[in-house]
Amino acid sequence: MALARGRRSSSEFNYWPGFVDALSTLVLSIVFLLSVFLVVQFFLSNEINGKDKALEQLTARLAQLNDLLSLEKLGKLNLDDQLSQMRAGLSAAQTERDRDKGPYDGLASAGNDAAGRASELNKALDSEKQLSARAAALVEVLNQQISALRRQLAALEDALDASEKRGQESQSRIADLGQRLNVALAQRVQELSRYRSEFFGRLRAILGNRPDIRIVGDRFVFQSEVFFDAGQALLLPEGKAELDKVASALTDLDKQIPAEIAWVMRVDGHTDSRPILNSPLFKSNWELSSARAISVVQYLVSLGVPPQRLLAAGFAEFQPLDTATTEEAYRRNRRIELKLTER
Repeated sequence: MALARGRRSSSEFNYWPGFVDALSTLVLSIVFLLSVFLVVQFFLSNEINGKDKALEQLTARLAQLNDLLSLEKLGKLNLDDQLSQMRAGLSAAQTERDRDKGPYDGLASAGNDAAGRASELNKALDSEKQLSARAAALVEVLNQQISALRRQLAALEDALDASEKRGQESQSRIADLGQRLNVALAQRVQELSRYRSEFFGRLRAILGNRPDIRIVGDRFVFQSEVFFDAGQALLLPEGKAELDKVASALTDLDKQIPAEIAWVMRVDGHTDSRPILNSPLFKSNWELSSARAISVVQYLVSLGVPPQRLLAAGFAEFQPLDTATTEEAYRRNRRIELKLTER
């Protein structure tokens, strides 16, 4: 019995060292795997940091592209599609990076997972390189479009310069024509003034120095009493006799003035400021002054004066020669004026 106990003791003593060796081996294996995991984790961290830098550079380049794209309206739809594809690629790469940063589950599968992550990271980097190449191509396309736009702008500037030059030449011609026209008009005015002076001089010689017929400025003024009774527009015989002389002078004048000068004899009717009361013919001084001017014009036409050379106008009491309220002022303001002027 003692021998049996000694044998069991010997057997138990030999079992524990082997168990300890196996356990040590297992611990060393685990330590080794942890070391491998840490090394792989270190390299993965470096790769991820490099990937972050690449993403930052690509993001900065995309910002530059967006600035360029905002200036380019032509081809905007195609460029937006390309940018959307690039953003999709970046989103995928960002997702892969986030997944790479997650914790690893299980020491036994650490090596295999690290190798798979490294492979996927390489693929993501290759994708980023492709995106960079596409971005470079897009920048080249934008540069070409910008060059084309600059050429178009240059062509437009040339066209504008040519248009401005033609406009300046046109303005010069217009100014020259305007100056020539002004000179011609001035000559016509001077010529008409000469005929007006001759006409008034002849009328003065024909009509004599009567106090009720005078020249005021560029007008020959007849007092209304020469032609009409008070409040009437029917010509008196004495007035017709005076108009016979005027008609003779106008007929001779029409033969002397060149046809290209568009002249007329304007007959203006004026009244005093007192209103018309209880008149069966005229309701206002407007009607009376106009009717008197028309009566003079109609009589001159009946004597052979061309009607296209005559014009009748009524001014009522609103163009007085004397603003006083005396009988003398009223008499001066009641008048018929003849003015030789342009049509």
